[in-house]
Amino acid sequence: MKKINIIYLLPEFKGASGGGKVIYKHSIILNNLKKNISSEILHLKKKFSYKFKISLSKKFKFLDDKKAGWDGTKMRIGKNFVPDKKWFKEEIYRKKNFDFDSQKDFVVIPEIWAHFAEDLEFYKKKINYGIFVQGFYHMNSTNEFSKLKKSYENASLILTDSVYSIKYLKEMFPKQKNKIIRINFSINIKNFRIKKKSNIITYMPRKLPAHSNLLNFYLKNLLPKSWKLVPLKNISQKKLIDTLARSKIFLSFSNFEGIGIPPIEAALSGNKVIGYIGGGGMEYWKKPIFTKIENGEIRDFGQKILLNLYKDEKIWLKKTSFQRLRLASQYSKKNEVLSLIKLTNRISKLF
Repeated sequence: MKKINIIYLLPEFKGASGGGKVIYKHSIILNNLKKNISSEILHLKKKFSYKFKISLSKKFKFLDDKKAGWDGTKMRIGKNFVPDKKWFKEEIYRKKNFDFDSQKDFVVIPEIWAHFAEDLEFYKKKINYGIFVQGFYHMNSTNEFSKLKKSYENASLILTDSVYSIKYLKEMFPKQKNKIIRINFSINIKNFRIKKKSNIITYMPRKLPAHSNLLNFYLKNLLPKSWKLVPLKNISQKKLIDTLARSKIFLSFSNFEGIGIPPIEAALSGNKVIGYIGGGGMEYWKKPIFTKIENGEIRDFGQKILLNLYKDEKIWLKKTSFQRLRLASQYSKKNEVLSLIKLTNRISKLF
């Protein structure tokens, strides 16, 4: 049986990226499957001249707006890039060239670069590829829609990670509905434990900082002194896990996301999760653990927080234990591996 190599294209992430972490994990799982499958990550970044041109264009606005979006032909390989050990410690296999073999390579392109399929002429060169839509709100990678449309139409498969995304894709590209396949991600339940709770409210300020700043301001004179707001910023994965384990409430500022992962992690750590769904989060956003706030409703956000401060913690944790078990099962390693096996079966039929 022919060995197939699944190659993921990715940017060089400067900071923590949930979507990037999912892809790294998928690549590692694929390499560990007892099948004729291998996987590599190809990190790309802008060529120096292209980066300089874009920098100047932002300052002087001389680029043609009709061709917005990065140019796939003007990218170079980040040969020595490795993700920051603070948020991803495992070793990954990295591809260090732009050579693709039509007889054995399957390229997975993130939705933010979907049009690269046309830029790099994958279809013309008979390179099988798929587009991984983790954030369906970020599919407009270029405003040259004809190029984007061709990229999706010529894709062998379209990968995505939520029920909401599948619905969105089927509506946008109804003729490609049979190409759409769900790929699960997992959350390591062993990492997210419930410890002795403190009067801590956690949130991630990198998501909608203007909203979190307004909410902080609203709560300044209302939040009891025995409670404190703790931003999860510039900390290690270990520190993040420990803080979530001790906090009682997590504030979600999910925005334009295929499916937000931090709210699930917070819920598994025994937090009441209050805030924005962000789109794809609707598949798990259920009471009593999750409380929905409409985007921008800062006063309602603040009032819901205040209403949840003094509920009996032990009773609440016991009442919601089954919901946490269901979440853990829904986003388990087993489901993730099974979905990747299905993917490899679909890919194998292409060669």
